[in-house]
This record gives sequence, structure tokens and C-alpha cells, in this order.
Amino acid sequence: MTRFSDIAVKLVELVLAALLAGMVLMVATNVVLRYGFNSGITFSEEMSRYFFVWLTFIGAVLAFKEHGHIGVETIVRLFGRRGRVICMFISNLIILGCAGAFFHGTWVQHPINATMSAAVIDLSMIWVYGIGYFTGGGVALIALMRIIQILTGRVTEAEIARFVGEYEEPTSEGRAS
Repeated sequence: MTRFSDIAVKLVELVLAALLAGMVLMVATNVVLRYGFNSGITFSEEMSRYFFVWLTFIGAVLAFKEHGHIGVETIVRLFGRRGRVICMFISNLIILGCAGAFFHGTWVQHPINATMSAAVIDLSMIWVYGIGYFTGGGVALIALMRIIQILTGRVTEAEIARFVGEYEEPTSEGRAS
């Protein structure tokens, strides 16, 4: 499962890099065209905005996987292993509920967004707001996997340390930085 997870993370990182590169390219090209040649590419402003939305919501899933979101670690650090695992379980249950609500909200809004079109490029707005399927589904899947790990007793010390904010990535020499 970790091999699949690693491949999925690399794929998501590649998509994020492509979105960022596309956004930078479109904005920079448009700036040069506007100030240098008094013209511009009509769709680049709208598409760079959509790329930014996708970048943000896709990045949120990756940040959640890496425990990169804001957490209340001060209280959790006071607990021992059992208390930390219980907090991790409760936290992931709440996150699972929120991700489910987000996914459901995207589902409910789907018919409305599918019938609306972007102003300039005439793209169905479900291509913009449909990213909620990926974000809600991705976060829910990660939270569900963590809950299963906790319930089956397979949660590692490194995972708990990441949750509490005590984990440091090893350097290339193999020791913690």
C-alpha cells in the first residue's frame, strides 16, 4: 500500500508543479504582452485563477497527508501515547465528517455548476468547483485509512509524532535535522 501511496503522492506533486508552472507562464506572458505590446491573452487571466483554485485544493490534500495543516499540538503534547492516539482518532473522525460534508456539498451543487459557464473561456464551472470531489474524497480517504490504522493498532510512533508535531524529516545522511 505504501508503494501505491508514494506513486500517488508523486503524481499529485507533478500535477501541482504543472499547475504552478502554467499559472506563472500565463501571468508572466500576459504581463509582458500588456506592457510591452499593449495586448494580452484573453483567457489567461481566468485560467490562471482556476489553476490557483485547483492548486490550493489539491495542495490541501497533500498537506493533510503530511500533517501540514494547523493543529492544536500544545495540549496533545501533554498526553502519553494512549492520549495522543485517542486525540488522533477523534481528530480524524471529525475530519472525516467534514470531508464527507464537503464532498456531499460538491455533489449537491454539481447540477448548478454543470449548467453554468465561465465568462471568457465558456468552460463548465463544474471543472472548477468539481475539485471538491478530489479534495473531499482525498481527505476522507486519508482520514479513513488513519482511523483503520488506529483501530487495528498499526499506527506507528512516527505517525503519532507527526500528528503531535514532534517529527523531523531525516536528512540525506540518515539522521534527524
